Amino acid sequence: MTLQPGDLLAITRPAGPQAGTYQLPAAALTDFLSPPPLLGITGLLWSSVRSAADNSWQAICWSPELQLYACVANSGSGNRVMTSSDGIRWIAGPAAADQNWVALCWASELGLFVAVSDSGIGNRVMTSPDGRSWTLRQTPADNNWAAICWAPELGLLVAVASSGTGNRVMTSPDGLNWTAGPAAADQDWRSICWAPQLGLLVAVSSTGGSQRVMTSSDGRTWTLRTAAAANSWTAICWAAELDLLVAVSSSGRGNRVMTSPNGISWTSRSSAADNAWSSLCWAPQRELLVAAASSGTGNRIMTSADGLSWTVRNSAADLGWRSLCWSPQRLQFTAVSNSGAGNRVMVSP
Repeated sequence: MTLQPGDLLAITRPAGPQAGTYQLPAAALTDFLSPPPLLGITGLLWSSVRSAADNSWQAICWSPELQLYACVANSGSGNRVMTSSDGIRWIAGPAAADQNWVALCWASELGLFVAVSDSGIGNRVMTSPDGRSWTLRQTPADNNWAAICWAPELGLLVAVASSGTGNRVMTSPDGLNWTAGPAAADQDWRSICWAPQLGLLVAVSSTGGSQRVMTSSDGRTWTLRTAAAANSWTAICWAAELDLLVAVSSSGRGNRVMTSPNGISWTSRSSAADNAWSSLCWAPQRELLVAAASSGTGNRIMTSADGLSWTVRNSAADLGWRSLCWSPQRLQFTAVSNSGAGNRVMVSP
């Protein structure tokens, strides 16, 4: 039998928690059997994977030290975390509490996963050294914490919120003890990243007139910046090899991407589709930016080699893709969704 790149292979697992029939693109198998393959399709072809539970998965990250993916959800009973060593086989586990866990990061120097929530009373952070056992931490404000990142050069975890009065930032040197502080403005801060070459933390907002970006060199003092457009900016990342900050949006007409070399001056870029782009990451080994969306028909992925020109890609399913990450050890993108029936994960390749 001769396989064509567009053909699908039916693979059946007869027993166990992953039992079922899966469809794998023939192109993926061809690449797998004929090195140097994985870099040829990574980020371009996607396959559905069975999720450990049909929860509303909100965030995923990879720990190089643990060789482990971890995900958190804002729904589920006693199973709002799932982990995987390969992105294919997932195990559900309990969070520290059944709260609305919406963001997650890995702090290598601390050896900790750290997640933030938009619900809970005085305890909207949880930490874990292994992705399986989680501990609640006291937080200084019951804000809707929306994003978190680790800045190793500062030795600081920084979270931003979409609610609160004069306290929409909180910081911690260890993940255990947290201090609240003011953002540059009380706006709906949605995403944050650390750009080490710039020495800057950069956050984006979905509200705030034209000033929907803020920057900080220390995580405590913040300055508003003018965004390229007054869109609902939802995700930001730093592409070190491009010397470029890249943000994506869930609103706007043909301009749902913006870029900046310094965090201060921003330029609109043409998005490949006017989808609700919700997540973004940079894969240096692949030299590729990948964004995922929660809307669109057969086109909920877009990719770019330079941040300037973007191309639509087929997602494995038209689900509400909320977060994606890159594993340099596995040369693999993995994304999670808040919708779907047993298929709330997709991987590439």
